[in-house]
Amino acid sequence: MRNWSVRFLFITFIAASLIARSTGESPARSLTETENSYAELMDASNILAAIDSGLFVSYRGKGRAAWKQIQEKKYKEVAAGLTTVSAKELSATDARAVMLMHKGVESTSAERAPLKHKMHCKDAQDSNLNGADLRSALYSCFDELGNNLEFEGKHVSRVSAFDLLTQINEPLRRRALFMSFVPLWKAVNGNDEPESPYRRMIAQSAAGAAKNGSPVDEAAKTLGVQPTQIEAWLLEILDAWREASGNHQIEPWDYRYFEGKAERLLSAAIPRESLLPITQRYYKDLGADLQQLGILYDLNPRPGKAPLAYTDFVTRGHMVHEVWQPTVVYISGNYARGGLGLLNEFVHENGHGVHMMALHTRPAFMDLGDAVFYEAFADVPSWDTYEPSWQQKHLGMSAPESDSLRALYSSVTLDVAWALFEIRMLHNPAADPNEVWTEITSHYLHIVPHPELAWWAVRVQLVDAPGYMVNYGIGGMITASIRHRIQESLGPFVTGNLRWYPWISEHLLRQGMEHETSIELKEFLGGPVSPEGLIKDIQRIGSDVISRSTN
Repeated sequence: MRNWSVRFLFITFIAASLIARSTGESPARSLTETENSYAELMDASNILAAIDSGLFVSYRGKGRAAWKQIQEKKYKEVAAGLTTVSAKELSATDARAVMLMHKGVESTSAERAPLKHKMHCKDAQDSNLNGADLRSALYSCFDELGNNLEFEGKHVSRVSAFDLLTQINEPLRRRALFMSFVPLWKAVNGNDEPESPYRRMIAQSAAGAAKNGSPVDEAAKTLGVQPTQIEAWLLEILDAWREASGNHQIEPWDYRYFEGKAERLLSAAIPRESLLPITQRYYKDLGADLQQLGILYDLNPRPGKAPLAYTDFVTRGHMVHEVWQPTVVYISGNYARGGLGLLNEFVHENGHGVHMMALHTRPAFMDLGDAVFYEAFADVPSWDTYEPSWQQKHLGMSAPESDSLRALYSSVTLDVAWALFEIRMLHNPAADPNEVWTEITSHYLHIVPHPELAWWAVRVQLVDAPGYMVNYGIGGMITASIRHRIQESLGPFVTGNLRWYPWISEHLLRQGMEHETSIELKEFLGGPVSPEGLIKDIQRIGSDVISRSTN
């Protein structure tokens, strides 16, 4: 979250370092003391982000100004403390802790979920806008326009529109709802001209990625492969869906409806007010009592709120006077409706929550690891919502397995399509994004070509963090691999297994960033990640291919 200038903080860091050196100040604190200050710095930064999100106006009796002062004070303390550390005197574990703290103080919580921006959507039309300001303006479009789609005389949010597209029976009404996104698409991509806001932004992002790397490169590093392998895997997954899903061409406004029969069958069993209690019961069956863990929730839509669901720390657990101070986590979302898709998303966000709560390590390592891993892990429990046995237990009714699997994997493969789209745009930013998206979706998802529409521009991540969608796209195969590994060790957990949370916490989660995520994941899985498990899961629908009916 960009609540304050990263540039200002970096200058502060350099200044503190120079002061410490110029005065010849001997280290007044040990590495442990510096790390304790680091824990307080991270807490202050996260609390500021929570206050700015609207979760609360004060915390532990202090308002924003007081927490800002604490943040600045602790930043200087950590900056000064790190300058006294000599890498030659450190163990490998301590050296990793110092390296991570250096990264932490440079970003602090600046890259956390964006919530409040100085830029507005209209600013994206300024051809002189660059970098973070342009991304910030485009992000604002998803709040100002995406959360206020006009449909049949009412305003609906982007997330609610996705759910409605699975529910509305009349084709003309579905098309009308789909076309209500046009103002957002035009704000993001204009008339698809080379100087549209998105095309300017992706060109800048591609240049930055060529110099500093991208989320695609980071995901490849986590999986221990070359970035080209990521694209090859995405194509394998998409091809599996293309073959398993039938070959009937459908309009883009019909895709969610035709693949969403399970959503319609179960919608009455999942009203908005049921999202939290269903999720609490499910996680309790897995050995994770969300109420006892104390996760906080901010779930109602409101103007100016972040247009995407996210989970973040309020404070991170750490030792104080040899007593563990527990982590505090909150989940933010815009849930105006219920439904299976939104329940799946909410269970996913709570997956992040229980991951955060499982961390129990030193302050430098109190984070989730690489993005492709933690996004994949959050889907380990959320995919159960599409299993008929889970539905029967928690909803009192179930959809046929074929319908449930199509609903799940049509969504998974849509994320894979966005991931491939981003890779291709970062590789060739001069390409026409509408054409790139049309080529992918027409071939692999059997969607009628509409290159005149920028209907790809409905995901916030595309403008907020270009390349980030790869973490969802490739994450599906990690999710499938982790699920298979847990099942091998504990047995089935779809309808509950009280050993699940203690076991996964101990074997995969609690150590946080003590080791490289790639090492932790490979050791847990007993080998490298591959798309084989996900492809086999997708092929489960192939033995019972159903026609894309409008029932």
